[in-house]
Amino acid sequence: MSGKTPRRILVTGATGQIGSELTVELRKMYGGDNVIAAGHRRKPSEKLAKSGPFEYVDVSDRDSIGKIVEKYDVDSIFHLASVLSAVGEEKPQLAWKVNMGGLYNVLEVARERELTMVFWPSSIAVFGQEATRVNTPQNTVLIPRTMYGVAKVAGELLCNYYFLRFGLDVRGVRYPGIISSETLPGGGTTDYAVEIFYEALKKKQYTCFVREDTMLPMMYMPDCIKAAIDLMEADPSRIKCRTSYNLTGMSFSAGELAAEIRKHIPEFECEYKPDFRQKIADSWPMSIDDGVAREEWGWKPTYDLADMTKDMIEKLTERARQT
Repeated sequence: MSGKTPRRILVTGATGQIGSELTVELRKMYGGDNVIAAGHRRKPSEKLAKSGPFEYVDVSDRDSIGKIVEKYDVDSIFHLASVLSAVGEEKPQLAWKVNMGGLYNVLEVARERELTMVFWPSSIAVFGQEATRVNTPQNTVLIPRTMYGVAKVAGELLCNYYFLRFGLDVRGVRYPGIISSETLPGGGTTDYAVEIFYEALKKKQYTCFVREDTMLPMMYMPDCIKAAIDLMEADPSRIKCRTSYNLTGMSFSAGELAAEIRKHIPEFECEYKPDFRQKIADSWPMSIDDGVAREEWGWKPTYDLADMTKDMIEKLTERARQT
């Protein structure tokens, strides 16, 4: 990372969907004791608790972050603590406090203590209806209509400022919807793409909260983790974008996902009853152009819709057998 070998890494939001799996992978790479998992209220999984240190941290409190950084002599932070899009619309004040205030606190701690690097994920939520929705380019108008998106746009600009003003090596990606076989969804607009698998296996039926033709960019968790690590390991000379890189793995509609699942579970039925999340989905891109990430630091996803669906069903089926 940044030409240096990290000694101690802090992962905020380590009990969340991405953080829980990224933390485990980082511990495999750097050693369990060198990766400190931090969560707010949610109890860590057994795997997370047993594989290395865990601390409760409130990212809206700068001292809370600073104390952990000092206690473990942290030199790099993966900052994943966040209130997601759907919850953010129900609690916009909380979303701003956690998402924007938390990022500011992490950047300030990193600046004051001269940390090596910070990773922070942005989102496709930065785009609004004014942006081209098909193959949305890296550089385009950003006018989101959710508090989650507003905080992500502000966060991108703040990260760029800390790089330009203070030389802090901040790196980020605009994640699409993330699909995981390990962690349940946490209040995002793309949660249907995870919930549908659990319901298909358990009940052979699912009621989807977006329309059948709703197409969004998605990514399977192994690619999500790979992207974060690949970006952080890239030589700094290759990183030209200091806001956040467009990133995607695949794009599909809710109906296409249901059809792919039916190839494995023929009796599966899906009905569509859009709720307030449909409006959010309609303001986001249908597909993403991530050519800049591919060119600058060699990004390349591994999973497409068929591969992801097959792997999800196999893993969830195997877990059900073991319980």
